[in-house]
Formats: sequence, C-alpha cells, structure tokens
Amino acid sequence: MTDVVLPCRNEAAALPALLARMPPGYRPIVVDNGSTDGSAAVARAHGADVISVSEPGYGAAVHAGVLAADPDDGVVCVMDADGSFDPAQLPRVAVPVRGGAARLGVGRRRPAARAAWPLHARAANAALAWRLRRTCGLPVHDIGPVRAVRRDDLLALRLRDRRFGYPLELLIAAGRAGWPVLEVDVDYHPRAAGTRSKVTGTVRGTLRAVRDMSAVLAR
Repeated sequence: MTDVVLPCRNEAAALPALLARMPPGYRPIVVDNGSTDGSAAVARAHGADVISVSEPGYGAAVHAGVLAADPDDGVVCVMDADGSFDPAQLPRVAVPVRGGAARLGVGRRRPAARAAWPLHARAANAALAWRLRRTCGLPVHDIGPVRAVRRDDLLALRLRDRRFGYPLELLIAAGRAGWPVLEVDVDYHPRAAGTRSKVTGTVRGTLRAVRDMSAVLAR
C-alpha cells in the first residue's frame, strides 16, 4: 500500500471525484489545514484517512501527512487535493521510486486546458525551475506539486520550510544529497468548480509563493 498525502484547505467540492479515482493500492491521507467548508467530513465519508493540522502552511500540512504515513511501506506520494491532477497517474512517479530507478519522482505539469495554468503562475514557475537547474544541476522543469519519495529518505532531509517553499527545498536538498531525480509528465487540469487555488488563483498568491521559494533559494 502506497500512502498519498493530500494537503487540503477548503477542497470539499473536489474531494469526492478525486478520491473515487485513487488507484488500487494507494491509500489517501487528507491533511486538513484549517478548512471551513467541511472538507474533513467529506474526505472521511469517501473513505480517506483524515488528520488535522493547526499550523498553517503547505509545508506544515505535507510534513504532518508524511509523519502519519505507514513507516513500513516505504514510499509516500504527495498530490494537491484540488482536483487538478488525476490520481490514476500517481504510479508514474511512484513506480520508479519503488523500483529503485529514482529516489525522488516528480511530476511535470502538462496543461490539459489553457485555463489550467495562468500565465503569471507558469512564468514564475519556469523562472524558479531555470534557476534550480542552473544552481543545482537537477533536470527538472517544474516545482511541481506531485511527487513520490521514500518516507525515511524524506524525513532524513530534515526540511524546515512549512509554507510554499517546501517543494523547492525538497528539490534543493535532493540535489545536494546526490539523489537520482526523475521528472515525468502529468496532466494538469483546471481546478474543480467551487475551489480556489492559494497560489495560481491570484497574482498575489503567486507572488507569496515566489517569496517563500526565493527565501529558500537564498539560504
């Protein structure tokens, strides 16, 4: 069984369809990070394990979910809970890690529709990825929200960021540790109706994420 950490804040509208498409052998752990729309109750009603985290921030939610994952299985996946990704594609990032071809599998977003990835967010992501390739030598083109890694490996990195800088800090730490990193394409869809992105949904959200990630790069 592969655990799938789903950081969640007000994603009740997306969860039913998302959880219904979880592939066999993948166990969803919804990490409720201050939702006010009943996300936790919806997740439980659709068969997910649910934990609540009071500390705000994407990194705080992911870290709590990783701690809650089964330590005996080994591999854990992380994916946004907003309906923009298809859980059926999780094996694309998980299987190479489980088989030893990579220590970190990451998804490279391929928009399925123009509205899925606003230009301001795509440009910010491309700039950060270019800087990461240049400074760390990692062959990645997306600071993506879909990834797979062995739980013990991830915890051993002792990542500190608890906000939007968490995915970038993971990539930097993996590069410095000399991990083989494999990037694979994953479809990127518009978010489920009734949800709103904390990052790409507004220019302000994107700038906040860039600020957090830039702080990680400056360390």
